[in-house]
Amino acid sequence: MQAVRQCSACASRAAGGLLRSQTDFPLRGAACIRLLSATETRTLGVHKLGEKINPPSVSAVSSGDARGLFDIAVTQQVENLSQDSLIRRAASVVTDSCSTFLSQTTLALAEALASYSKAVHSRIAFQRRYLASLGKLTAAEEEVLLQAVRGWRSEAINRLDDCKRYESTWTAALNLCNMAAESAENSGAQQASVSMRTSIQAAQSQLEEARKLSAAADRKLAETKVEEIQRMAEYAAFRENGEEHEIHEAYLRED
Repeated sequence: MQAVRQCSACASRAAGGLLRSQTDFPLRGAACIRLLSATETRTLGVHKLGEKINPPSVSAVSSGDARGLFDIAVTQQVENLSQDSLIRRAASVVTDSCSTFLSQTTLALAEALASYSKAVHSRIAFQRRYLASLGKLTAAEEEVLLQAVRGWRSEAINRLDDCKRYESTWTAALNLCNMAAESAENSGAQQASVSMRTSIQAAQSQLEEARKLSAAADRKLAETKVEEIQRMAEYAAFRENGEEHEIHEAYLRED
């Protein structure tokens, strides 16, 4: 109010010819402007020295601009909720679920194959040790080795059953993934289709190494069975010849 009264005074003196010169008015006007600025600053609130004054918020948007922004948001929402867009989103969700299913079954099958290979190799080790010790061990020691061989044989059979069960589940997951990838491609979700096919290739590569190890264990087991047959035949012949030799020597002594 004081600034307004001073400005009014300046104006009245200018109208009444009280200004002494033309250069005096700009000086007084500048003083009025400075006074008004100081008054406005006090109106906005007292701030500490060096404190940053936040600019006015952007909430003061005209009604026309707000209506335009609202129309744009509604249009984008309608476009995002179109039928084709919803189908693509659903296809992406399906491919993600199938990828998780395939990943879990792949891990289970790979671990089952590794456990089977370990059981087979353990059985082979004890079986070869038993064959190499025929005729050199006591009956109790031979029974211990035979118990170990039978135990690992049973373990290998159980692990092979797990392999067959997980193999069936993995095949079903693989078929679902192939169908999901094809459906995603047909619906326009190209990225989801490519990601699904990449997951399929990764799963197949992961199982390839495990299957190679399992096949190698089966080959060694077959070789060990052949060795077992040959060794048992040799041992039987040796015992037979030994018994015949003992009987012949006993007969000669009786003579």
